[in-house]
Amino acid sequence: MLRVKTVSGRAVADYIGDVARLRITVFREFPYLYDGSAEYEERYLQTYIDCDRSVVVLALDGAQVVGASTAIPMAFETEAFQQPLVTAGYHPDEVFYCAESVLLPQYRGRGLGWRFFDEREAHAARLGGFAVSCFCAVERPVDHPLRPAGYKTLESLWRKRGYQPQALRAHFRWKDIDQPEETDKPMQYWMKTLVGRE
Repeated sequence: MLRVKTVSGRAVADYIGDVARLRITVFREFPYLYDGSAEYEERYLQTYIDCDRSVVVLALDGAQVVGASTAIPMAFETEAFQQPLVTAGYHPDEVFYCAESVLLPQYRGRGLGWRFFDEREAHAARLGGFAVSCFCAVERPVDHPLRPAGYKTLESLWRKRGYQPQALRAHFRWKDIDQPEETDKPMQYWMKTLVGRE
């Protein structure tokens, strides 16, 4: 039976290995093509353990973690994520950051992507004080050689959730699965005004 569970702060530590493995597995797919390591992932995810305002939404099939979605107040994110928003006139304290959602392929199409947004936005509402919610999505050229035939983005889901693309970019480096070295990637912000803050 599929079920959804949310954890925050220190409770995230119990699932850090599961979330790291999911990120490595799912982000190898297009469009991220990420050639990751468990060591890096666990260091990256330590932020969610250290912040008691974080949330990780887990999708479980029995005891197996088959999906995860993370979010954190932008004030606890790195300067690289904060700076484009600050330049655009936002204060990190008013931004809730929906970092990522990863779900094994065989569990897709069951409404879990929608549920991940539900749970993260509900967490933002419980914390209070956020004007907007946002996330970043990597941009890849339409003619990228590893783009699968018939590939469809998740933009339809994002727009149905009320998120709109912004003229804001962050830039991050990672090693693609078909590349010998790390390369720079543009990440576009998508943003939504939260209920009651229009």
